[in-house]
Amino acid sequence: MRVLITGGAGFIGTNLASALAQGGDQVVVFDNLSRRGVSDNLEWLTTHHPGIQFVHGDVRDAEALADVVRGADRIFHLAAQVAVTTSVVDPRTDFEINLLGAVNALEAARLHAPEAPFFFTSTNKVYGGMEDLRIVRRGERYEYEDLPTGVAESRPLDFHSPYGCSKGGADQYVRDYARIYNLPTVVFRMSCIYGPHQCGNEDQGWVAHFAREALAGRGLSFYGDGRQVRDVLYVGDLVRAFRMAADAIDRTAGEVFNIGGGPENTTSLLELVAELEEICGHKVPVNYAPWRPGDQRIYVSDVRKAGEVFGWAPQVSRTEGVRRLIDWLRESNLD
Repeated sequence: MRVLITGGAGFIGTNLASALAQGGDQVVVFDNLSRRGVSDNLEWLTTHHPGIQFVHGDVRDAEALADVVRGADRIFHLAAQVAVTTSVVDPRTDFEINLLGAVNALEAARLHAPEAPFFFTSTNKVYGGMEDLRIVRRGERYEYEDLPTGVAESRPLDFHSPYGCSKGGADQYVRDYARIYNLPTVVFRMSCIYGPHQCGNEDQGWVAHFAREALAGRGLSFYGDGRQVRDVLYVGDLVRAFRMAADAIDRTAGEVFNIGGGPENTTSLLELVAELEEICGHKVPVNYAPWRPGDQRIYVSDVRKAGEVFGWAPQVSRTEGVRRLIDWLRESNLD
């Protein structure tokens, strides 16, 4: 198949492009290479998979998108501005990349590849602060008092921050293009994804950021008390979800799925640091700062719908996934 991946030199795009190319697909990577580390990802991709085609372009350019969409059998729209803090500083650029870019991609698909399954990577931020949920503190973590399976797709949407608005608006556009234009679109509302080729920082990709800083013997900053909890998902499991949902497009088209590690793969910041200290063999200094506005004490995805509709569930445990990430960082000599 001819597969288009916008943002294909990013962290998730690199892992997806590699898996699809290895499986024999003709992969087109469309990326403007604006983020730190993506040029290295692209070099790795084209070295290991010489057949991958790279197109330098920006999702804000509708004509450029239309050119690469023509003839695509599958489309994965991953290109995005990815940090809440950046969206607060520059909301216009966040809007242009995340919402306008998604509409440009949808229009290109509608006009030039209407039969191609279209996947969009949304975020758990579309659910907002969820202040109504009761949260309790147990040991070194927060937990939902009465939500053992996590947050389901039926949860009302509540966009906070320019990033939440731009991704949430795109999420709804993608869903509505299935209803109005009968495009086979699928939305993945993702939790914390981590793994090789991730250039993480404090604001985005925090698992990789923690791992890199721990390996280098540098300190970390916690905003809050460190007991905040997220479900984390190894990127290989996400790639598998993409492929399984695409193969089951007759059942997944028009649907929205929460994709994360689920209740079995949660960690608090304190717990992750303790695990990294054990792996690295030394203490990791932590500096505590005040809570940031909008930070959730806990978010855990209910991933049962993906299992029911197309048979997917996480396979790589948090412990195994973190060790794989550490091994990749060591092999890559990244500090």
